[in-house]
Amino acid sequence: MLSQDVSNELQTILERLRDEGKEPTVALVKARLSVKVPMPALITTIKRWKSTSQVPKIEVALKEPDNNERIKELEKTVQNLVKRIEYLELRFGKQ
Repeated sequence: MLSQDVSNELQTILERLRDEGKEPTVALVKARLSVKVPMPALITTIKRWKSTSQVPKIEVALKEPDNNERIKELEKTVQNLVKRIEYLELRFGKQ
């Protein structure tokens, strides 16, 4: 399963909230995140940041695309490659 480290994003969000004079809350942090982070991880992160100004390493699982999405992407890639091959064959001739 693929994962994404969101520690740096959390650190940036918490620092911006502090610079804006706002007390970091789960709701404020969650609203600014680009990915969904579990509530317990947010609570732990905010508590640790308030006491040490450091964010623990937080990784979240990335949603894998469903098979239909993957097939559509692959079909699109194949179409683009076929067009490129046809162009090259016209330009340089079949070998």
